[in-house]
Amino acid sequence: MPLSWNEIRTRAVTFSHDWKDAVDENADAKTFWDELFQVFGVKRRRVATFEHRVKSDGKRGFIDLLWKKVVLIEHKSKGKDLKRAHAQATDYFPGIKDADLPRYIIVCDFENFKIYDLETDEQTEFKLKDLPNNILSLGFIAGVEKREYKEQDPVNEDAAQALGKLHDELKAVGYEGHELEVYLVRLLFCLFADDTGIFVPRDIFYDYI
Repeated sequence: MPLSWNEIRTRAVTFSHDWKDAVDENADAKTFWDELFQVFGVKRRRVATFEHRVKSDGKRGFIDLLWKKVVLIEHKSKGKDLKRAHAQATDYFPGIKDADLPRYIIVCDFENFKIYDLETDEQTEFKLKDLPNNILSLGFIAGVEKREYKEQDPVNEDAAQALGKLHDELKAVGYEGHELEVYLVRLLFCLFADDTGIFVPRDIFYDYI
């Protein structure tokens, strides 16, 4: 059963206290992220890998943590330059398959978090001690993503037109009435659930189609 946001925040308070003295990447980074995923009730090993190997411009590298399609994380020891960490993270992108490119980049040095949303160009920064108050910025770990909708979003208009075209084509081959309407509603729900992370793993309905 998914955790409530109150439970997640309570766990985040404990996490931020437990890790306030961590400093060394080699010693603690992997455990740090395993436990942070657990704050959201997610087992990291089910969704993401450490030391993911990539090859770009003839050079091989290792991404600290990669959750395909979701997030790339570069972790440094406390006090290290997170701008350089971000540059390192973006350097890995040519070595990642297009279908696996993440939406988010996170750079962290235990004390500081910087989150980059590559879809909206939004950046979020906060301290470890402030994690409980910024937990929603990491909501995608729990499958919750921030989305912006515009009144006349061309993508929404295209989707509505595509669904209308499907309705007409199905009706033309004999599907009609209540059964057709129920089918389209269920199809719309599946597409919505796939797009918003209700279905796990993400894009499972898209991949099935």
